[in-house]
Amino acid sequence: MEEFYSLQGEGFNTGMAAYFIRIGGCDVGCYFCDVKEAWDASVLAPSSIDDVVKRAMQYPAKSVIVTGGEPLLYNLDTLCKKLKDNSIETILETSGSSKMSGYWDWVCISAKRNIPPLEENLKYANELKMIICEDKDFCFAEEYAEKVNINSCLLYLQPEWSVSEIMMPKIVEYIKQNPKWRISLQSHKYMQIP
Repeated sequence: MEEFYSLQGEGFNTGMAAYFIRIGGCDVGCYFCDVKEAWDASVLAPSSIDDVVKRAMQYPAKSVIVTGGEPLLYNLDTLCKKLKDNSIETILETSGSSKMSGYWDWVCISAKRNIPPLEENLKYANELKMIICEDKDFCFAEEYAEKVNINSCLLYLQPEWSVSEIMMPKIVEYIKQNPKWRISLQSHKYMQIP
């Protein structure tokens, strides 16, 4: 759908410069999605993997973040292989709702209620990022915290942007009581960068 060079705004890699590859198509359809134009891949022009890799190589940071839409709707093996062949770090942002593919240095799974992650994908998670829209989302977050490898997966609670003023104090208090969690903010929105 789009490619751009920016800073990662969320989760563990916050502040890191990276080339973003946003893949079109999504079957999850979160009501709070801030890139709904990525949902329908049929209206988007396809891109050559070789061209995408060449564009990624033009930037000083040698990290690529593949996001969506839902990137795992596609087999990402070839894209990752070509990035890795060029010594580019690969990072995946996914709901985990489709079969895992690709070769990843870091995997962030953001579980969603409407189409939860496949159980077999949870073993790949280096980071579990749970979006908190309302109080019941804390229970949903705990359900998935029990399913990832707590020894190797970082746990993040992130307020949904439109309700962040309401949910932020609740998340802060929740983390103080449950310190296995960390907070993730959409810092790119605060800084007004893409």
